[in-house]
Amino acid sequence: MTRPCGIGNRLLAALPPADFGLLAPELERVALDQDAVLSRAGDQIEHVFFPHSGAISLMIDMANGQTVATAAVGREGAVGILSVLGPSPSAVTAIVRSTGTVSRIPAPRFNAAFNRSPAIRHAVQIHIRAMLMQFQLGAACNALHPVKARMARWLLHFRDRIDHDLLPLTQEALSQILGVRRTTVTLLMRNLRASGAIRSDRRGQIEVDRSRLAAAACECHGTMRLEVEAIFSMNTGQSRVLVVPADAAGESSDTM
Repeated sequence: MTRPCGIGNRLLAALPPADFGLLAPELERVALDQDAVLSRAGDQIEHVFFPHSGAISLMIDMANGQTVATAAVGREGAVGILSVLGPSPSAVTAIVRSTGTVSRIPAPRFNAAFNRSPAIRHAVQIHIRAMLMQFQLGAACNALHPVKARMARWLLHFRDRIDHDLLPLTQEALSQILGVRRTTVTLLMRNLRASGAIRSDRRGQIEVDRSRLAAAACECHGTMRLEVEAIFSMNTGQSRVLVVPADAAGESSDTM
C-alpha cells in the first residue's frame, strides 16, 4: 500500500505504508475553527486528531474557574491519543487557537489499529515522550520564570506552529493560557510592544517580531524545541518518508 503525498502530520507521515493503511480508511479531513473545543476535561475521548496546520492548546480547568495551558500541539503531534490507555475521561480541554486542518479518526478505530501495529504503538510512544517533555519543562517554567518571559515563550510556541508572524490570539485567550488576569496581559503586551517584540495587537491578532520575542522569552522555548526534535529524530530515523519538522519551513527563512 502507498500513502498519498503531502501528509501534513509528522506522526502519520512517519508510519510505514502498511501501518498507515490501517488508519487511512477511517481518517476524515476536517477544518478547525478558531476557538473550537476539540475535547473537554471530564468528557470521554471520542476522536483522535492529527493536525496538519493550525495550533491547539491543552488547558487545565481549575475548580474556581481559572485555567492554564499545559502544552501546545501542532502538526508534530496529536490530540486525544491517550485514549489508547483505556476508556477514561479527558484530563484536559483542547482548544483551537489558530485555524487549520486535521485528520480525525474515531478513538475506538484508532485503538484497534494501535493494538495491531507495532509502528503505531511506537508513534504513540514518541508523542507521549514529547508531551511529557512539554509538561515537565512547562511546570518548571511556571514555577521559576516571570510571567513576561512565559508569555513570550507561549507566543513563540504558537509562532512555531503557525509559521507566520501574525498570531490570531486575543488578550482574553492569553489570560486563559497563562492563568493570569486580563489586566496583567495588557501590561505585558505594552512592555513587549515597547521593546519591539510585538508590533501590533489589534482586533484579536498579535504581530510579533520573532528575534526580539525570543530575546524576551526564557530559555524554556529553545530547550523544548531541541528536546522534542531530539525525540523525533532519534525515533523516526528509519521512516520511509522524509518528514519535514513542524517548524522547518520557518527555519528555511527565519533564524530561530
